[in-house]
Amino acid sequence: MAEGDVIPMHSLSLQAAQRIADAAVAAARSRGVAACIAVSDPSGEPIVTIRMDGAPRLSAEIARNKAHTVASFNGLPTHVWWQAIADDPALVHGITHTPRLIIFGGGVPVRVDGGLVGAVGVSGGSADEDRLIAEAGAAAAATPDP
Repeated sequence: MAEGDVIPMHSLSLQAAQRIADAAVAAARSRGVAACIAVSDPSGEPIVTIRMDGAPRLSAEIARNKAHTVASFNGLPTHVWWQAIADDPALVHGITHTPRLIIFGGGVPVRVDGGLVGAVGVSGGSADEDRLIAEAGAAAAATPDP
């Protein structure tokens, strides 16, 4: 193989993904939200998924899809999608038919040293609540276990 034929990729470990999920659960509980949480690797594949007691079952799939959307678009959070496409009818009516694409809040990237290492998707509350819960989870990536 020639130099440059392989691109290294960093990913969250199971330990880090569990820490992120635990932080998201704590944030959801503090807000009184029964949520589903998905923590994925940078390709959008789930590492940890959680459905809190009382969370809607469909929210589990939505949470996975939020994490997948973020990872699939190089870390673009789901809450910025609508702003990006709202003024372009072709995009609104075209891209929204893309399987697993979510265009409302609750999906955020997990970055370490500027690189995308995973994503967090949350579903079960409002889009704003889901976003805040996901952001609390992602922030735990920077906090190593004692």
